[in-house]
Order: sequence, then structure tokens, then C-alpha cells
Amino acid sequence: MEKPKKKIAAPRKPGRTRRRRTVYTPEEIHEIFRRFSVQRPEPKGELEHVNAFTLLVAVVLSAQATDAGVNKATRDLFKVADTPEKMLALGEEQVGEYIRTIGLWRNKAKNVIALSEALIRDHGSQVPDNREALVTLPGVGRKTANVVLNMSFGQPTMAVDTHILRIGNRIGLAPGKTPEQIEDTLVKIIPAEFMRHAHHWLILHGRYVCKARKPDCVACVIADICKSAEKTNEIPAPLVELAPQA
Repeated sequence: MEKPKKKIAAPRKPGRTRRRRTVYTPEEIHEIFRRFSVQRPEPKGELEHVNAFTLLVAVVLSAQATDAGVNKATRDLFKVADTPEKMLALGEEQVGEYIRTIGLWRNKAKNVIALSEALIRDHGSQVPDNREALVTLPGVGRKTANVVLNMSFGQPTMAVDTHILRIGNRIGLAPGKTPEQIEDTLVKIIPAEFMRHAHHWLILHGRYVCKARKPDCVACVIADICKSAEKTNEIPAPLVELAPQA
């Protein structure tokens, strides 16, 4: 008796592969961010600044450094240099003296002076309010641009840092290998009403609850919704407004 021939699977056509954007339903995503909004109605970034320029400088300095470390270094710096002109007048060497406690401070001092020059030369000393112009400035990448656009200009951008990268993958909210992949997913799945503060909520959740070494699931307000394999608790923490972090 002739054996039946094995069916050969048709080759997958290029461009047909679908990557699942998220493991959550739209209703679950809405509820996640609704709860975050109750916890922190007006979340704030933790980098200290006095205007759009000092925010831009602070974010540039924060690469591979903690917000607390940057704040400690910039408190005195921003007292004497809160405009591109004043920063340029200080010069690279003096800026470096202020920020010596921050990692990669020499290169960062060089970038701060270079971006100050670029703002004066190309933008009338004003921080531009569009990503295309921001990312042309020395030391400014997409994440830095998104932070500035969100915090200084109120634009609904998603700045993917290490916390958001971790959360996106750990809980399956926006799986991806790169910040760009995760950003692309998050801006598509987060309801428009929550986009203004979404990146702050995710950063703060990652910093204080869904921590890198061990998530604090008992303190998590979305524990019942979360689909992480690392989850250790099914009962959500009380949904109350939190005091701002000191």
C-alpha cells in the first residue's frame, strides 16, 4: 500500500509575519492606565530643571546616570547657567567641573557646550518643539527628544528608558527588542486620554514597583491584570493617590 505523501508547508511569504503587539485587550490596557492615573494624577519627571533648556541639558546628562546623581550635579550648575549663552560662557572646562560626579562627564560637558552653540546659532537660543530638530543637536537622541517634547511642550510622546523597556517585555505590555519597537507599540495601544502622562506612569511604576531585580507585586495596583510569568501576587494594592516621591 502506497504511503500517503507528506504535505509540504508552503513557504512563508515575506512581510506576512505578524508580531503580536501586546498580550492585553484594549479594555485591560485602559484599566491599567486608569489605575495609574488614580495613583498619580499629575506625575512629574524627577530631573530638576527651571526651563526647557535646563531640562534638555539634564536629560543629556542623565544617560547612564541616575536622576538623583544628575540633580546633585546640576543644582549649582543651573544657578549660574540657565540659558545657552550662559552655558557657553562657562566653557567646557568649567561645565566639566560642575558635573564631574556624573559618568562620562568629559564627553557630556563637550556635548552640553556644543548643543548650546547649536541652539544659539540655529534656533535663536530656543529649544525647538519638534523631534526632527531636537535630534540634530549634539548628545540628543530620540529618547531625550521625547522627554523634552513631553515635559516642556506637552506633546503625547513615549520616551522609552530602561524601566519601560523592562516593563514592556516583563509584563507583555509591549514586547520588543529595541526601544523603537516598544515605543511604536505603546503609542498605538495606549488610549489617547492617557498618552500625555503614560511614559511617566510607566517609568515610576518600573522604578518603585516593577523593579529590575525583583518586582514588588504586593505594592502593584495592576497585580490582578498583570500577565507576567514573574508575578508573585494576584491581589492588587489599594488604589489610592500616592504622595509625590521625595
